[in-house]
Amino acid sequence: MADLIAKTPLEGMDPVTIGTCTVAEVGLGTLTSISPYAGAKIADTFKTAHGMAWPAPNRATGKEGARAIWFGRDMVLLAGPEPDKALAKHAALTDQSDAWTAVTLSGAASEAVLARLIPLDLSAASFKRGHTARTQIQHMTGSVTRVGADTFLLMVFRSMAGTLLHDLERAMASVVARG
Repeated sequence: MADLIAKTPLEGMDPVTIGTCTVAEVGLGTLTSISPYAGAKIADTFKTAHGMAWPAPNRATGKEGARAIWFGRDMVLLAGPEPDKALAKHAALTDQSDAWTAVTLSGAASEAVLARLIPLDLSAASFKRGHTARTQIQHMTGSVTRVGADTFLLMVFRSMAGTLLHDLERAMASVVARG
């Protein structure tokens, strides 16, 4: 019988720095989509279970290691901990751990890099820490969340991991070239 070894989408990738920006793969732990049933009141149960607020649309709550990311109408992605079993009474819980790849893009020019890939205003004045959006990242469906002053969490489908890295490297080089 073959021994199978779980690998991340960008297994073995060292962080890539071009100019002032660095892209690095991040492990988010367990990823669970939480879709409340019609009429369900999940916010209090979620807060009790995970110690963070249920996120409003286009917002994320929590911090590294335990984050709740708005992921679309009537859906939140819990990143980090296993979902508390009490949530199953109020929502459909679906393991998404193997479906996504996640990277952080950080650095002084991160907004300029993402301006080449994402059709949203990600300036600090408009897209503050804790803001999130489901959007296009170049030609891929993805998610962008500001997790720091100049740091963004980017997620795309696992099968697009290499493409995401390629597109980020090209955009980072473009920003440096215009320098």
